[in-house]
Amino acid sequence: MAQRLATGDTAPAFTLQDSTGKDVSLADFRGRHVVVYFYPAASTPGCTKEACDFRDSLASLAGSGYDVVGISPDAAPKLVKFAEAEQLNFPLLSDADHAVAEAYGAWGEKKNYGKTYEGLIRSTIVVDPEGKVALAQYNVRATGHVAKLRRDLGLEAASK
Repeated sequence: MAQRLATGDTAPAFTLQDSTGKDVSLADFRGRHVVVYFYPAASTPGCTKEACDFRDSLASLAGSGYDVVGISPDAAPKLVKFAEAEQLNFPLLSDADHAVAEAYGAWGEKKNYGKTYEGLIRSTIVVDPEGKVALAQYNVRATGHVAKLRRDLGLEAASK
């Protein structure tokens, strides 16, 4: 299993393509907090719920100095369809070889219906303006995760 990140660790640098083919790097967010969330598969019920929760909270997150980036192992064409279908207003990045997920500790052993396999672990890492991990959450639930994250960041009083 990949090493999980902890508060104070340096967030691993990455550059991945977004759904439009543009390169997006962690360095692009230097000077702001960025919520990097890993989700298993675009257009599935849980991932759609989580993405729409981020979409609906984006204005208040941005107003508090937080950007949002979603990362999955999906190919760019699937991300385009997902972003368009759900009107997602933040970058979705393709990590097809799951190297970034591994670097962030979001790839590892999973169990589902009695089977054990390697896969993406739904995770959220908040990176501070200096590139350090401010918060690391693993095995998060899709439903209610954004509300819990907002509470954990002290943003629960902010409106959506």
